[in-house]
Amino acid sequence: MDITYHWRGPVTNAALNALHAEGFDHPVRAEDVVARLQRHSLGWVCATGEEAELLGFVNVAWDGGTHAFLLDTLVAAAHRRRGIGRDLVRTAADHARDAGCAWLHVDFEAPLRDFYVRSCGFSPTSAGLVALWGGVAAAR
Repeated sequence: MDITYHWRGPVTNAALNALHAEGFDHPVRAEDVVARLQRHSLGWVCATGEEAELLGFVNVAWDGGTHAFLLDTLVAAAHRRRGIGRDLVRTAADHARDAGCAWLHVDFEAPLRDFYVRSCGFSPTSAGLVALWGGVAAAR
């Protein structure tokens, strides 16, 4: 199967909401994610197949300067373990570098460590996280 990677590629809310629901195991939502991407992201990468179906996606948020952040790296379940995720991340990294970013950050859960560290070349770092809803910060 031929796969094409598009920086700031065309994507519909329906396709992205469906992929997100599958990837994060929740019901399909009717959110205007495309408008949010256009407003807040440095860019995003779409992986499409021969029929232009959305096979994978990653969002690249940024601070407007030298730091970019990967969000929502997703590959359709039927197309996983073929290198699509790795190529999405590489394409995102290349475009973030071209935009002048010096750092690309990603947060991930333990089961994704090998993917991000071994397959994509990220260095493990210490980081912190606080839940702003329903967690410690919300109780203050």
